[in-house]
Amino acid sequence: MLKIVKKLKDALGIDNSVSPAEKLASTLGGFTGIFLIIWISYYFTGASGAALIVPSMGASAVLVFAVPHGKLSQPWALFGGHLVSAFIGVLCYQLIPDLFLAAGLAVGLAIGAMHVFNCIHPPGGATALAAVIGGPAINALGFDYMITPVLLNAAVIFITAVAFNSFFPWRRYPTSMMRFTDTPNVEDKKESRFIDKAHIEQALSDIDLVIDLSVDDLQQLFALTLEHADTPHFSPSQIKLGHYYTNSKHGAEWSVRQIIDEARSDDPKKDMVIYRVAEGQGLQTADSCTRSEFAAWANRELFNTKN
Repeated sequence: MLKIVKKLKDALGIDNSVSPAEKLASTLGGFTGIFLIIWISYYFTGASGAALIVPSMGASAVLVFAVPHGKLSQPWALFGGHLVSAFIGVLCYQLIPDLFLAAGLAVGLAIGAMHVFNCIHPPGGATALAAVIGGPAINALGFDYMITPVLLNAAVIFITAVAFNSFFPWRRYPTSMMRFTDTPNVEDKKESRFIDKAHIEQALSDIDLVIDLSVDDLQQLFALTLEHADTPHFSPSQIKLGHYYTNSKHGAEWSVRQIIDEARSDDPKKDMVIYRVAEGQGLQTADSCTRSEFAAWANRELFNTKN
């Protein structure tokens, strides 16, 4: 029976790897983002309906709050995807009298334009479509539709996403604000099993599909997979002074620690390290333990992006 359930989950693409804390954060973020878009837009414009908020912003909220580290959620995708699509949607409505043809071309051309400008953002298709079939209130805006509501909506959801995600140490938006990464510096890469980016790019070209992961994300994923396959657990000898490590827990239990001092000894019970919590649970506190105990806690090494 369990095998049947597993096969069914695989067939349907059901993934239960996200923690309850992450699910709650995504839920609260979506509510906050849309509430602020409507409130701020109404305060400044007094508009109503689709002229107040583009329905596609609901889909954008899913991306920036539920998948804040995704490639399709990043700022260029958010702003570029919506604005390019809005422009094409308005253009199609004004130049093509047949509503059915205009709607189809708006979405199709928006997808093509997002490809050209490297700003694929799935909700952009709905933004283009709304410009054509949004009704008299939207149609009357003309190219002002790009500014209000589209740009205003996107700006509010962006600012909200930056602020909201900063309250959760394991997530940041945009990803450039992450303090720690799995990617080592150039010197350390030469000693690790990182797959060359050129090979990953060639593989993506061979597949010829859009994947919601950057080349850097894929490089880290492959390296971590190989690392876990080779050494499923840290050994005390891998714990080094000045380096950062994480327990890879989910949600509030996630933590990053830096080794700030050590007292080496051949006796495992006296081989001590002092660590500082650099991010997550227990932030800025310090403690000590044996190197073996720290190795048992650590899941993988991280690298400070600010260095």
